[in-house]
Amino acid sequence: MEDKIIEERQDKDKRAMVEALKEMPIIQVACKRAGIGRATYYRWKTEDGNFAKECDTALREGVELVNDMSESQIVQLIKERKLPAI
Repeated sequence: MEDKIIEERQDKDKRAMVEALKEMPIIQVACKRAGIGRATYYRWKTEDGNFAKECDTALREGVELVNDMSESQIVQLIKERKLPAI
């Protein structure tokens, strides 16, 4: 019974971590947002292949999101004739 409770909590924490990585692809920041330690994240990634794949995918999505936001900001600044932004 206790093992099931622990497993459910870990699954919830893992989902929170994956979602945090999609929004912010920096491990330290995502761990803090998900409420887990970096060591726990890396241990889970080593022990759980599915979690590792989900995290890798989430990291790629997060990087793409940050890149898109950055490009959008630069384009906006150029449109506003703030050429030092280039």
